[in-house]
Amino acid sequence: MTAPIADVTRPPLTILSEEEELFRAAVADLADSEVRPRVREMEDAGKVDPALTAKFFELGLMGIELPEQYGGAGGSLMMVTLAVEELSKVDASAAIQVDVQNTLVNYPLHRYGSEEQRARLLPRMTSDTIGAYALSEPGSGSDAFGLTTRADRAEGGWVLNGSKAWITNGGEASVFVVFANTAPASGYKGITAFIVERGLAGFTVGRKEDKLGIRASSTTALHFENVFVSDANVLGVVGQGYKIAIETLNEGRIGIGAQMLGIAEGALRAATGYLKERRQFGKALADFQGIQFQVAQAATELEAARLMVYNAARLKDAGRDIAREGAMAKLYASQMCERVTSLCVELFGGYGYTREYPVEKFYRDAKIGTIYEGTSNMQLQTIAKAVLK
Repeated sequence: MTAPIADVTRPPLTILSEEEELFRAAVADLADSEVRPRVREMEDAGKVDPALTAKFFELGLMGIELPEQYGGAGGSLMMVTLAVEELSKVDASAAIQVDVQNTLVNYPLHRYGSEEQRARLLPRMTSDTIGAYALSEPGSGSDAFGLTTRADRAEGGWVLNGSKAWITNGGEASVFVVFANTAPASGYKGITAFIVERGLAGFTVGRKEDKLGIRASSTTALHFENVFVSDANVLGVVGQGYKIAIETLNEGRIGIGAQMLGIAEGALRAATGYLKERRQFGKALADFQGIQFQVAQAATELEAARLMVYNAARLKDAGRDIAREGAMAKLYASQMCERVTSLCVELFGGYGYTREYPVEKFYRDAKIGTIYEGTSNMQLQTIAKAVLK
């Protein structure tokens, strides 16, 4: 048995262009027709259906911002935001596969890649190749620039040694943007970005983590044992990997904010449908003022978060620095999502605590938003530095 789903809510207050609205509607249709029937199966299997991933490629969702010359859609970060939001209303695991591809892999490859690297890699990223972003390590999460993976100079390239942790899309990816230190004595100034392809000698993908939420999304470790990476696969300038990492994460945080919007919206839609159907004391739960006020508060917080996320995306598309706005959007959207999904479980009562209804999954999926691509405390630190400088 599945919970009744409320009719599609009215469009958000934020004005979208005709192109954006058509795009949003197309992704919403895809989410309803192709993702929704697979959600439970993918959750149980702990894997996004490869046939669904193929559809994402086919419909251009894996290269939204990339220029058409590389097979991309020539779109914007705002369109990435809309796609991730709509997919997350149905399944956050499917959404994060699209999000990471666009914001954490395609973006730095296009922004910092050489012409040769772009021509060689981007057509693959828009057609059939999944990518992953590898910054975190077992001993360096929030202290990302304390990473210990090393890259030592060798003839014609570099030799990588070390391990990475918590790598989203790690199980399916064939191209990895990997950060290693070429001059440990220089601290963060030695960090360099490398393009590492699956299959290189000494490079192995670790086991998939057994997670609380987004269970169909693969999260793995990566291990490098004397992995040779040629100079042709250095991304950007040697020693400027920290700049690439920071700028990429600024964009990525908009995607996580969008994911949180979708999760909260999906849970709230399920809950409002249930409240209209469920009767207690002779009337629908939706007719009780106490319930109405809680739903109104949740809807207001959701709309506020949406405006923050959309604004940050618009600013980035306009070429503005979004370190502060991106941090604010991710911080608030992830906090809001936890509150709203928790409320929705409560609104379902005992049913909300069972897998028979969808809100328990939305609640579990929500938690990751305060952790990955910068914890809430790290967002607060970024915001405080910007406000107090």
